[in-house]
Amino acid sequence: MQTTRFLFDVFICSLGAYGGPEAHFGIFYSQLVNKKKYLTEEELIELNALCSILPGPTSTQTIAAIGYKVGGKLLAFLTLLVWALPVLVLMTGLAIVFPYLESNHLSTDFLRYLAPMAIAFVLFAGFNISKKVIINKPTLILALISGIATFFIHATWLYPILLLLGGYVMIKIEKTDVNISDFHIKPSWTYLILFFIFAIGSYLLMIFTGSLLSILFYEFYKFGYLVFGGGQVVVPLMISEFVDNYKFLSQQEFLIGYGLIQGLPGPMFGFSSFVGGLAARNTNLFMQIFSGLCSGISIFLPGIFLIYFIYPIWDKLRQIKAIKIALKGISAVACGLLLKTAFTLLFTPLLPFNQFLFVLLFFILLYTKKVPAPVLVIIAIILGFII
Repeated sequence: MQTTRFLFDVFICSLGAYGGPEAHFGIFYSQLVNKKKYLTEEELIELNALCSILPGPTSTQTIAAIGYKVGGKLLAFLTLLVWALPVLVLMTGLAIVFPYLESNHLSTDFLRYLAPMAIAFVLFAGFNISKKVIINKPTLILALISGIATFFIHATWLYPILLLLGGYVMIKIEKTDVNISDFHIKPSWTYLILFFIFAIGSYLLMIFTGSLLSILFYEFYKFGYLVFGGGQVVVPLMISEFVDNYKFLSQQEFLIGYGLIQGLPGPMFGFSSFVGGLAARNTNLFMQIFSGLCSGISIFLPGIFLIYFIYPIWDKLRQIKAIKIALKGISAVACGLLLKTAFTLLFTPLLPFNQFLFVLLFFILLYTKKVPAPVLVIIAIILGFII
């Protein structure tokens, strides 16, 4: 009975989860701490801090870790499904409908203002994150270097290198000793082994088969373990791979999908199902559905493996000073990547001047917090019909 009640509360959290990890944290506190008391406020803050250190979607890993605390490994997995599945199904459905409108020569002009709205969300996320992570001169320099480097060098391998380098630089700057004895802990190695088996196996499968599903699974699984923070941070990686490299969808289609996900509840990583569904648009309906759901599941899979691996030893892990210091540099680099993406999208040739004004309008609405995200989506669609 407790399991059923807990999963229902997770579903309530999913329905109200708009915005990034910071907004999701408030929902977790309200529903799971304040109302239902599944854990204390201190435990929630510490779990969120632990998941912020891990690569992957912070809020998804946090709520999965809460499920682990309440009912163990099985409940953690069920928590992930209840939390993420609604938005994965919705975004897969939208990916199926979108090409149907185009193939039947039905105008999609009414969706054109979702693109400037999406850019406003990226700008707003970058603005908010920068206020929190750019706290001194070193973090500012790291953010600038990462943004400038990725602006001129379009290579996905550069992202993880910059993230790791950011953590290393901060440790050196703050002269933090990395005490090897701090790491004498006994985690559940089975899940770390599974983590690498899927990472290496999906890569080999893609190399040898070259099939669409193998590409989608490998790329989204890779995003799931390369990204720190919320879904906004994965945007530059997705654009680089799926728009510029594989050309599975256009930048305009990408921005429309990214705009739609802003108005839907649930984790931002659910956007992967839209990309996966559109990538399979030239196949059959079953393949589109499978590609969308497969993309969504694969991006969340590394995060759940890491939670299973680390949660049993999180009490000791949270006391390691070097990890806390490194996270400052990692966050600064991630912020630089996000701001670079916002700048690139803002000045793209695909964005006419009149839509530039709408970016400003949506940004102001977001900044004043007067209009919720779902209402912004409705406003953007209405503007597409009227103007």
